[in-house]
Amino acid sequence: MTDSIMSKAATMEIPINSNGDTGTLAEDDSLEQAAKLQWSLDEKDLQQVMVSGPNLNETSIVSGGYGGTAEGIISTATIKGPGIHYNAEFNKRIPVTGLGPNMHHSSSSSSMAAEQTTRGVAVEKIETVKKWGLNTYKCTKQMISERFGRGSRTVDLELEAQIEVLRDTKRKYETVLRLARALTNHFYNMVQTQHSLGDTFAELSQKSPELRDEFGYNAETQKLLCKNGETLLGAINFFVSSINTLVNKTMEDTLMTIKMYENARLEFDAYRSDLEELSMGPRDAVAMARIDAAQQQYQVHKEKYERLRSDVIIKLKFLEENKVKVMHKQLLLFHNAISAYFAGNQQQLEQTLKQFNIKLKPPGADKPSWLEDQ
Repeated sequence: MTDSIMSKAATMEIPINSNGDTGTLAEDDSLEQAAKLQWSLDEKDLQQVMVSGPNLNETSIVSGGYGGTAEGIISTATIKGPGIHYNAEFNKRIPVTGLGPNMHHSSSSSSMAAEQTTRGVAVEKIETVKKWGLNTYKCTKQMISERFGRGSRTVDLELEAQIEVLRDTKRKYETVLRLARALTNHFYNMVQTQHSLGDTFAELSQKSPELRDEFGYNAETQKLLCKNGETLLGAINFFVSSINTLVNKTMEDTLMTIKMYENARLEFDAYRSDLEELSMGPRDAVAMARIDAAQQQYQVHKEKYERLRSDVIIKLKFLEENKVKVMHKQLLLFHNAISAYFAGNQQQLEQTLKQFNIKLKPPGADKPSWLEDQ
């Protein structure tokens, strides 16, 4: 406290006139006043000063060395320790939650675990891309070698012949499917024309008394043909639907398995050629390690090739049986329905549809109801 008073007294403003001389206040008077202020402290004040002492948590900064005020004091507000918060103003220890060593340890452990997980995923992706690139390179090399006649390939003559027959059969069945759809469209248009023609004849029979009977006969004939045509359309649509399922689902599924088999065959030949090249090379320690790794890859792709080959043989067998069964039924339906329609045998035509469990939709069944139109 004495030091503060002395500092204030020592830094009091001394007025300066325009000529640079001192003012009316003399230097001796200033020193005398400072001495009086110092000796005016009683004994009690001196004891307080000695007890309290200077505050080590505050730093007094006087701007320019003159007139230092309380605004120039900067308090060291916080001094942190592990789990302790020191408040310099009140000289108290305030425990702070969440800043202990357990918190730091858990956060560091979680960050390390997340980093390891991310690193593991990245390494796994890199390894996957590396294996894919190596496999693609070997297969491309084998494919080019086969095309230019430099490499050998594994051939199953019997299986290759069956696969070629299947592909040719699929192309022919696709032609049948395309023509049957065209027949359906043309016949549907003809039935719609007959329906319109029958309505026109019926209307003319009402408006032409002299030709009432003639228009009436033709109207009845067209309506009968239209009804039989709708029955035949039901049979043809069933035929088209069955052929479409056979071609675009059953055969396509077998061809997808064949494609997987051909890819496995290419991979098998690629790794087989790689193993043969390594076996013809030197036999040092590094070469032997590479030969062992190539032998393992060769064995893996050999098992994959043999498994898919077995799957293709089984699927081709079941496909042939299913194709014969389906086509026997559909060809019989198509023949009986067409024959009955053009023979004008309505009873036989309806019996054919009952034989194959074909249910015709009533007229207007495909149109939405008035509730759905709202």
